[in-house]
Amino acid sequence: MPSTTTAPLVDRPGRAWADLIEEVREAGRYPTRAEAERVTRIVLSALGGHVVGDERVDLAQALPEEAATVVASQIPATRPLTAAEFVDSVAARIPGATPATARWDVSSVLSVLPGLVGDDLVTRVLAQLPPGYALLFGRADLSPAR
Repeated sequence: MPSTTTAPLVDRPGRAWADLIEEVREAGRYPTRAEAERVTRIVLSALGGHVVGDERVDLAQALPEEAATVVASQIPATRPLTAAEFVDSVAARIPGATPATARWDVSSVLSVLPGLVGDDLVTRVLAQLPPGYALLFGRADLSPAR
């Protein structure tokens, strides 16, 4: 599972898109910023369709402007996807991806969000998603099955 070793972005004044991409690049061990940026856009785009209401607004406000635009510009999904279906939907957007590589990509992006937007907001986002997403955000999934 990807993990970050740098200071949380939320503690840095003037956080920006470049900081987010660098965090994802480090978490996912991507060789280039371009690859990290591509993955970040795809994952945030997918997430944007599944986060609604106040959590979507708050998430967009907490993200750097470019990331906020990616999240907020998505049409809400017609049905919630399980975590596995979410990963598969990301895999379908990345040429040559497998479920395993897509899971790595999703986790590389989502695992940096708590440091960027705060644990409380991530907890609220997870509360509106089906079980299984916590692991993608780098958290233990202790919720009972629904």
